[in-house]
Amino acid sequence: MKILKSEFIKGVVGGDYGTKDNLPHIAFFGRSNAGKSSVINSLVGKKNLVKVSKTPGKTREANFFLINDFFYLVDFPGYGYAKRSMLERNKIIKRIFWYVESSNVRPEAVFLIIDVNVGLTVLDRDMIKILEANNHQIIIIANKIDKLSKAAAEKQLSSIQKEVQDIPILGYSAKTNEGKDELIKKIASFVMK
Repeated sequence: MKILKSEFIKGVVGGDYGTKDNLPHIAFFGRSNAGKSSVINSLVGKKNLVKVSKTPGKTREANFFLINDFFYLVDFPGYGYAKRSMLERNKIIKRIFWYVESSNVRPEAVFLIIDVNVGLTVLDRDMIKILEANNHQIIIIANKIDKLSKAAAEKQLSSIQKEVQDIPILGYSAKTNEGKDELIKKIASFVMK
């Protein structure tokens, strides 16, 4: 699969995650400074499909991007940004939980973006537990792999893999596009059944 077309369709703040065309969803979650926006822009080959803010935690809504007129990439606000009020952070986490637990729309897979240098945080581990409890397909994208030497990256990926056991992990660099082909193949395996 090649990504030839990507366009913003809508932003959702409430709980209506449905679309009239019933096309499949691929959801992207992650902490506010894990580079989620950069990963999506790298994936679709556009610099500004998703606005990359110098201030993490700006996004307040779940943004729907129609890819190849075939599936939606649903980009949720980053969770856990320290400078947000606790009320605002809790609202975002509640929205994510609603989508994965109670929404009438079920994503084909959830891609959890982490910073490979940081590894899994408490919030990431909590998110994985919620996703597993609701039987979601999870793939971890370990972003910012370009900031580590090859040996250090392999060591860090191996350490994360031990912790998450059977959940697949993809090393990724939004800067160099390392891992992009593998990520596209992974997404295609869920949306082109």
